[in-house]
Amino acid sequence: MEVVLAILVGVLYTAGVYMLLRRSILKFIIGIIFMSNATNLLVFLSAGIVPGNPSFVGGKATDYSQLADPLPQALVLTAIVIGLGMVVFILALKYKFFEVTGTDDLDQLKQTDSQK
Repeated sequence: MEVVLAILVGVLYTAGVYMLLRRSILKFIIGIIFMSNATNLLVFLSAGIVPGNPSFVGGKATDYSQLADPLPQALVLTAIVIGLGMVVFILALKYKFFEVTGTDDLDQLKQTDSQK
């Protein structure tokens, strides 16, 4: 299972980099979303996949290897919230950018740059 998820992380990073290198700003934003999701999955997989019990459930556990590690889960949850805030901010910037320039293509910005 870990191999499949590692391949998924690689595919997400590859798709993210590909989308970051496109000319459209919307595709750039989608690339940032892919990179963010790949990083979240990579952090989550760094603790390993253990079919364990939650660590906050009462009871005496003698074998701590059977408990799930809560730190990567907390880090990923925080990263999801921060990533969502970044995406909303970038989309607001894109909306204002399109309103001012009238284009979504980054190559057409060379024409607007010389019109001072």
